[in-house]
Amino acid sequence: MSVPVNKKDTSETENCCINPISSQFDVVNEPDEAQHSRNNDESTEAETTAFTEPSLSIKKVIPDLTLVLIGDTNSIEIGSKNILIDHDEQTNVEQFSPKLYDLCARHISVINMLGLPNIDKIPINQEIHAFLMLLPNGLHDSHYNSGVQWLEHVFGKGLLDYVMTVVTHESDENCESALTDLKANCSFVEKRYHTCKRSMMDESEIIALLEKIDAMVSENAPHCFSELMCDENKGKTEHRDHKHHKEERMDSSLWQQRKTGGEQEESAAEDECDPVKRPADVEHAKNDDNTTMEEESEIKPVQSADPEKGTFDMDMSGNMDKNLFSEDNNRKKQYQRETETLLERLELRDKQEQKLSPADFLKVGPPVKQDRETSEKDVAHTFLQRLMMLDYRARYIPVRQDSPEVSFSKPVEESINDDTDDDDDALYSTNVDSKLKTHVHPMDVQMAVFHCSDSFLKQNMITKLSQCQYALPLLVPDPVTMDIDCPLWTFRQIRKTWKVTEMRDNSNIVTMKSMPICKAETPLVSFLRLGSPSLSKSQLMNTLINDRHNTFFHRNCPGSTKSRHLMDGVAEIAWYCPAGKANDAFADCIAFCNLHGDALSIVKQRDILTDKSSVNVVLVPTLEQGDKSTAVISALYKSPKPLIILIAENDGDAVQMKRGKYKMGLNNKSHSDVSEELKKIIGKILSGPHSSFQLESMAEVSGVKVDEDDKVCQNGKSAAMKIVDLLQEMDVSKIKDTFFPCQGQLWHEWCKINKELYHLKENIENEKCQKQKKLMQIRQEQCNASFSGPMKLFIESLSSLSATEKEYFLKWTQIFLDALSTDDLASNLQTYDEKWTELLALKKDKQQDKTALLKNKQTELDEISTKVQSATFGLEHIFREMGQIYETHTTLQKQTKRGQTDWSKYPELAAELMISGQPMELMDGDAGHVPLTWISGLLDEVIKKLDNKRVFVLSVLGVQSSGKSTMLNAMFGLQFAVSAGRCTKGAFMQLVEVSEEIKKDYKFDYVLVVDTEGLRALELEGKATLQHDNELATFVVGLGDMTLINIFGENPAEMQDVLQIVVQAFMRMKKIKLSPSCLFVHQNVTDIDATEKNMDGKRRLQEKLDQMAKLAAKEEVFNAECFSDVIAFDVQKDVKYFAQLWEGSPPMAPPNPGYSESVQQLKTIILSKASQSAGITLSGFKNKIQDLWNALMNEQFVFSFKNTLEVAVYRKLEVEYWNWTWTLRRNMEAIENGLHSKIENGRLDKVELSYLNQESYKIYEEIKKAMATYFDDDRDKEMLVQWRGRFENKIQDFRDEQVKRVQRKLNEVIQQKHACKKLDAKKIEFENKLLQKSKELAHQLKDKKKDEKELEKQFNFVWTGLVRELIADTKPIEDISYEEDQSTVLQDLGLDWALIHESKKSGIYKQMAEAGDYAHYVSLSKRHDPSDATQQSQEDNRQNTNTKEQSSSLWSTMWGSFQSVFRSEPKKQRTPLTSNSVLKYKEQELIRSFIDNVEEQSLESIMSKPVATRGYSPTYLQELINNVKRKVTEFESQLKYALKKEFTVDLLLYVFHRAESWLSESHKKFKGNNDAHSYVESKKEHYYNIFKSYCKGSSSAVVLGELICDKLKSSTVKAVCNRTAIDLAEVMKTNFPAFNGNRSNLETHMLKSLAAEEDFNAFITYIQHPRKQAETYIREEVQKYICREQRGEAQNILKRNVEDIKKDVSQALFTATEKMQRKKGGPDKWVEEFSSLLTDELTFDTVCCQNFRDITKIDFLKEEIEKGFKSVIQEVCSLSLDKIEEFWKNSEEILIEHLCNCCWVKCPFCSAVCTNTIDDHEGDHSVPFHRSEAVNGVHIKNSVEFGIEFCTTNVASDGGFYPTGDSEVSFPYKKYRTAGPRFANWAITPDESKLEYWKWFVSRFEKELEDHYQLKFQNNGKIPSEWKTYSKVQAIKSLDNLC
Repeated sequence: MSVPVNKKDTSETENCCINPISSQFDVVNEPDEAQHSRNNDESTEAETTAFTEPSLSIKKVIPDLTLVLIGDTNSIEIGSKNILIDHDEQTNVEQFSPKLYDLCARHISVINMLGLPNIDKIPINQEIHAFLMLLPNGLHDSHYNSGVQWLEHVFGKGLLDYVMTVVTHESDENCESALTDLKANCSFVEKRYHTCKRSMMDESEIIALLEKIDAMVSENAPHCFSELMCDENKGKTEHRDHKHHKEERMDSSLWQQRKTGGEQEESAAEDECDPVKRPADVEHAKNDDNTTMEEESEIKPVQSADPEKGTFDMDMSGNMDKNLFSEDNNRKKQYQRETETLLERLELRDKQEQKLSPADFLKVGPPVKQDRETSEKDVAHTFLQRLMMLDYRARYIPVRQDSPEVSFSKPVEESINDDTDDDDDALYSTNVDSKLKTHVHPMDVQMAVFHCSDSFLKQNMITKLSQCQYALPLLVPDPVTMDIDCPLWTFRQIRKTWKVTEMRDNSNIVTMKSMPICKAETPLVSFLRLGSPSLSKSQLMNTLINDRHNTFFHRNCPGSTKSRHLMDGVAEIAWYCPAGKANDAFADCIAFCNLHGDALSIVKQRDILTDKSSVNVVLVPTLEQGDKSTAVISALYKSPKPLIILIAENDGDAVQMKRGKYKMGLNNKSHSDVSEELKKIIGKILSGPHSSFQLESMAEVSGVKVDEDDKVCQNGKSAAMKIVDLLQEMDVSKIKDTFFPCQGQLWHEWCKINKELYHLKENIENEKCQKQKKLMQIRQEQCNASFSGPMKLFIESLSSLSATEKEYFLKWTQIFLDALSTDDLASNLQTYDEKWTELLALKKDKQQDKTALLKNKQTELDEISTKVQSATFGLEHIFREMGQIYETHTTLQKQTKRGQTDWSKYPELAAELMISGQPMELMDGDAGHVPLTWISGLLDEVIKKLDNKRVFVLSVLGVQSSGKSTMLNAMFGLQFAVSAGRCTKGAFMQLVEVSEEIKKDYKFDYVLVVDTEGLRALELEGKATLQHDNELATFVVGLGDMTLINIFGENPAEMQDVLQIVVQAFMRMKKIKLSPSCLFVHQNVTDIDATEKNMDGKRRLQEKLDQMAKLAAKEEVFNAECFSDVIAFDVQKDVKYFAQLWEGSPPMAPPNPGYSESVQQLKTIILSKASQSAGITLSGFKNKIQDLWNALMNEQFVFSFKNTLEVAVYRKLEVEYWNWTWTLRRNMEAIENGLHSKIENGRLDKVELSYLNQESYKIYEEIKKAMATYFDDDRDKEMLVQWRGRFENKIQDFRDEQVKRVQRKLNEVIQQKHACKKLDAKKIEFENKLLQKSKELAHQLKDKKKDEKELEKQFNFVWTGLVRELIADTKPIEDISYEEDQSTVLQDLGLDWALIHESKKSGIYKQMAEAGDYAHYVSLSKRHDPSDATQQSQEDNRQNTNTKEQSSSLWSTMWGSFQSVFRSEPKKQRTPLTSNSVLKYKEQELIRSFIDNVEEQSLESIMSKPVATRGYSPTYLQELINNVKRKVTEFESQLKYALKKEFTVDLLLYVFHRAESWLSESHKKFKGNNDAHSYVESKKEHYYNIFKSYCKGSSSAVVLGELICDKLKSSTVKAVCNRTAIDLAEVMKTNFPAFNGNRSNLETHMLKSLAAEEDFNAFITYIQHPRKQAETYIREEVQKYICREQRGEAQNILKRNVEDIKKDVSQALFTATEKMQRKKGGPDKWVEEFSSLLTDELTFDTVCCQNFRDITKIDFLKEEIEKGFKSVIQEVCSLSLDKIEEFWKNSEEILIEHLCNCCWVKCPFCSAVCTNTIDDHEGDHSVPFHRSEAVNGVHIKNSVEFGIEFCTTNVASDGGFYPTGDSEVSFPYKKYRTAGPRFANWAITPDESKLEYWKWFVSRFEKELEDHYQLKFQNNGKIPSEWKTYSKVQAIKSLDNLC
């Protein structure tokens, strides 16, 4: 901030400022210049003497260097120790630095100009070698830019060669990054850069700085900076003549006189103060352009009479007067200081450089203050916020007194002094408290905000001021440079509409005009004030324009003060727009301009306005000769422009002095009288010839800086012009079709065909393929037509322009496009109006038949209406074209060609604009369609840039032209287009960020506002309107977290249609489990304060809503008695009444203040409700758009809706659920293993549930915590909450189930253990005797120990005798003879053996459940020919939905008992079948279902038998065969035809075949556990080795060690294999892709595997028995993983488990030995202790030690075991992985048990299996990949033609079906859920995905399917040609989208 110069130095400083430059350093001087130089030398000497420090003792010194310090005062600490400068006097007087002299012995002049960046302060009496620009660290970048800009502006770019940049910092700061930051500036030169501490006390730093300065001076030599150079660079210095200076001195003296003499109250104009003079004020309108450089060079200084002061006087030969020049400069500085003070008070100081922008206000912030007083620091922001809400009272904000220094209106002070008699002193005293300063003038607030805003916020601000019917700044003095600015750019968005009344044929013809105000050519009436009249000019002007509204601010407005700062010299403009009524003040639009301040001193603006005006109106106090205004008035009087002089102190009437020249006295006249008289005069003048004014012409005025001349603005404009130039030569109605063809007819046709895909009727799949092919053709046509010239230019501009240029570009593009269509649109509307008038006249004329004429007129009207629609063209259409180009190329996967723009970048470009606040089209209003691909791409890019932020979606719904967009714009400061009529087409969305101030109170980051077109559109009729409105309402209500229902007017009948649509939409949301909230906004209410009336209105609204809810409930099949049953609604809180928007009648009416209050209150209510919502993620919003729109395409919205986000969240939850259950299962497996070992070791004979619960408690609690964390912290927790209770119960149930399972299995082990007790006892007895005999025999044969044969012979002899002795009374358990037993029981049944033999030989029975046809099992002797049956195929049902089946009642009755499942099975037929022998699809299904049921029940029966504990018995087969025979008999009794014996035989053999493997395995296990003969034989080799050991003389310790190692070996192998199996299952569950997701993921991988292998039989197994195929797939993948893909990892796991067992055994050996050594126990005690230590780890059989009592050294026994166990470990490590599967646990079964424990319910149409991870789950069954009917063998009635449709296509078609064979009532596919329970529980959504997988399968296995089902793909069942184009790769890839 500037610091004033001390008074005592004023003269010196002033004289220094005007001295010419010294030329002493010039190489060559002209004679006159030499004299000039000598004069300067003398002056310099005198001046130097005056200012040199005494310590230097130099009389006359020429400085070696002259340095000027510029920059921020905070960048340096000036003090006595500062080497560079030790004084804080801010002056332009150069001073030698004594410290620099002491440092380097050089005379260096340092001039402190910090904080005074003004050109007049630069010293001009000597040359300057360097400017040091001091920048504080941290602010260096911004200060550098502003500093360079100022230097270039003042001195030109040449000065930069003399600038040294110095960044200063604190001693503890690091400013290394400063250099990097500054390098980014193109003007920065690194060698002219230095850093030092702020204190500047470091000598080394200063020396380094001086060295750099010397280098710079050397480079610049011989030149230095001089005033002449300054003038040349600037090119702005103008020579002023003597007359100029004389007038300037006069004005100055007048100003001084008024300031010193005091101001008279009411003497100034609107602000009662005279203007402060600025350079602009003192410039003459006419400068002497003939002044030459020669004349300028003749100006010579004249030495002052007082040489000691070193000043110069200027002679009077046309040169400046030094006092006047100094006075003017002082006034400038004073003005700048006052400006800075004002901005500081308003807290806008920092916004002078960092301007306010629309982004600062396009945020959801705290409520705007309305009635409460606002502190001065907040008043600027409050003003802007309220202005954006269209509150014209923003000017009149009450300001709260925060400081005692500021005076406000306050209670009258009392001054009572009873002690004085001199009451007159108090009475006549005029003393006031001079210390108090008044509050900020309202217009200063407005202008301060204006100056501190960027061009876009200025534009928004001016647009809002215009809407508030306020005057707008036309000419604005810049508070810094004093240039006169014309903010033309700010007017560009303003559009004015008025009606012109003209006389035609003796009648008034009213014509409406509407155009951008910049283009409007209107008369201009300018008002000027000369002097200080007592009347307010602005107030008088208001009476002319709108006497009920203060268009121009005046002295009597609220908040006005006598002090005003920024308004002087501002010219404001306003337009009067007639309404076409009789009481209009003027017949046409007129512009009124008001120059604030005294026009005598504001010369430049005065001259501009008087030149541009059609009429000049001058207000003067008096009109007398010799007045100071005489010269100006005389000039105006002589001018050809009309003139009206208003004389404040004259009471004369209006007088016309000569043509166009009037004067009128104002004294003793009312405002209304003056106004009426002025209106007459102005009207009379303008009725004749007059000049017109156009805003755009201001760009041509010299001396005025137009904001649009800014380079950035021009760049944006030129880019826009390139586009418009291509469009201008064409008819506007043809532009879209020519240059933007993708969004026209092609797109509309695409939308039409796409909707038809949901209304297919006949031959559905082929018709669908044809339509899809047509869609692709249209896309190709769009692709060929895309990338027009304008589109290329548009995209290139978006891609290449900077952010600011891009914003200008978009604005200019919209402006130019509006201009293109304005004239054409106006012309069409005028023609439409004329035709409409003619049509009405025809209808009134009843004298003749005019039907044909009426029809022609109506046709003409329709054609004009079409033209109007075509002529409507804006920026949204270009964005729409972008979207269509992107959709087209994405669909076709086209690569960008050379010369084309990169279409893949389009979403990114649009996303940047959307984030910056640009509304984006969500629904195409012309096509009525949502471009899903484009919207998805756009939102994906937004997500990339913002992350997946949460948004609160606010949508609005209501009738057209009800003010929806206006309300949203006012509420959030948005830019939705608003105009008369249908202002919005389709739906638009705009992001509004939640400000940091309130973000902590909300769970979302943005509000996403969705604005929609109005309901009940006039251009749509009848059913089209209703359907369109229903779609729109459902879409918008579904998208919004909250929907504003906008109701216009108070007529209940007007509301009824809208309310019915809205209620139905909310009811649909209720049914699909979406829960938006709503607020009803009742606009245009006449009296919103009438409480009783409002209560009555709410009551009527509630009644209507309840009535509509009942009506909608019938249509939607929903139980609702009132609206509250549909949605949470409180009529007292959720209804808001709005006042009408306008305060009066447009076009001159301002907005109603009550409207903005209502907007603010509504916003508060919305945010209050929003605070309770978490909103939705952007990705969720994207998915919701797709889900809603896809469902809307189908007429049955509720049945068709699929919440993709909910599905994705649920699938993720399924994955977590599987992980939780796996953890529980894994824990229970470990518990089971440990307990199993205890049971086998005889340490546990009962397993209690309580124990198992206790053991599993810890893991279960961890799972519960993990679940709680997941449900509480997941970002989708609001959606997850609906499943929380259900899943918590499921986990509890799963844990209980697992505990019971383990208990059951272990109890079976215990039972088996008990059953084997007898054998175990025999084993012990056998071992003891065998050891004893071996020992004895070895002692006998010790001499023959080397004869191996003799030893073996003797051992066999003893062994045979001993075995005979021990098991003589025990029978061996025989293996089962399964084949023989089967034959026996079948023959006992009386079946023909030949039939049995034939069936076994063929082996067909093994595939019975997967057969394709069962006709060969059916005997037709007992029924009619099945080909005549009424059993309808699905295809037949679709084609004959209204036809009753024509068939025999016998056949119909026979199928009445069937509950068929609409699917078919593959078969292997014995004999070829003809078409006449084909069983119907449902007949086949009935038999297949019976086979499956018999198989399942039979296996359950067999597996319940105690085979593993008691062994196999042939009676089990006998029992099984009896059960099957009984079931066949029961089944056959329900049929009207017989089943052949072959069926019974094959079914029995099939059941035997399925039971065989289980029976064999169970009996094998029984034999292994109970057969003594097998056990004895298995131990022979082991005991022979012990025998040999004895013979070799081994000690008992060695033999016992071998015996223990043998037992350890078997138990170690078992334990390692069990552990490894569990660990491998864990690894595969975690790492194998097919196993680590949810059920849907498993299904996908299984299908990929099937496709890869292309095994048709495997496919058939999957189709008919999906679980069986899933188990097969799991087994195969486990084997592949273990034995091939990850064999190394599996081996490592095995070795790791071996190592763990080794450690356990080693520890047990050590512990047992140590314990026995302490207790001195024998071998028996040691063995007992050792086995107890391994109880939990290994199964350790009992070892009897009675033969080893001679062992005394336990250490030796331990060593022998350790040696022997090493070989055991080595052997176990080399085990084959296949060995694992032989033991109790195996990986396959563990994974099968886990992965297959899910839902296996089949789709009632295509038999696809539900992919829900949870068995017996709640909610609907669903599958992401349904399939073609042909897969299951469905065929058309009475033919062998396949049905090929997909059920996902069927449910979108108009076809129907019969749910059962005997149904006489068909159901539409679109309402399939109403067909019964099996259908109601399935969610089948219309799916437009291509489903390539099953199409590929049908095409790939066409022949195999025909052979398998004995059907043909022909006629209606012909495979579409498109299906055959799909490859296996495409098929597999298509599955990736379905997980």
